[in-house]
Amino acid sequence: MTDFLAIILAGGESKRMGFPKMLLAFRGKTMVENVIGNVADSRVDEIVVVLGASSEKIIEKTEHLNVKHCFNENFKEGMLSSVKCGFRNLPAEYKAVLVFQGDQPLITPKVINSVIEAYLSSGKGLVIPVYNKRRGHPLLIEKRYGAEIEKLTAEEGLHALAAKFYGDVLEVEVDEPGILRDIDTYEEYENEINQIK
Repeated sequence: MTDFLAIILAGGESKRMGFPKMLLAFRGKTMVENVIGNVADSRVDEIVVVLGASSEKIIEKTEHLNVKHCFNENFKEGMLSSVKCGFRNLPAEYKAVLVFQGDQPLITPKVINSVIEAYLSSGKGLVIPVYNKRRGHPLLIEKRYGAEIEKLTAEEGLHALAAKFYGDVLEVEVDEPGILRDIDTYEEYENEINQIK
């Protein structure tokens, strides 16, 4: 049985960037390739990349990788619609899913594995990494919550899941601020590039 799956959300319109940010250069590859690479180097067994805007260009950059793609026809409705698309395209049997944003290339395999290990040892169904008392990504969601995600509205968003089932949430302290850092503007992108030179 496949134990751990990843959904990588790469279908956004990048409105604040004005350019498909998943395709920006980062450490010698595109940003989304970096995210996929980090996930692939972790204990995750299979990866589903959710597409929307700029889907053909993203497929060009990722089709050589060991990932599956799904297209979210409702990508203009926001991130939750892509999460739902990803869940609908998962295999039937698995333990849990980790949800990633395609613009967070600084989430390391070490953090991903820490979240998985915390899930396995805790018995909790929702596991969230925390840095400096702030929740970040990826969110680990046990399979039984798949039906609950379908019920969420765009206004609620995915974070409402943890609020509804707070008794089943485990926060995992990590020492990497990358779990908080996404890249929405070109200025943020330049700041990240300058930091890794």
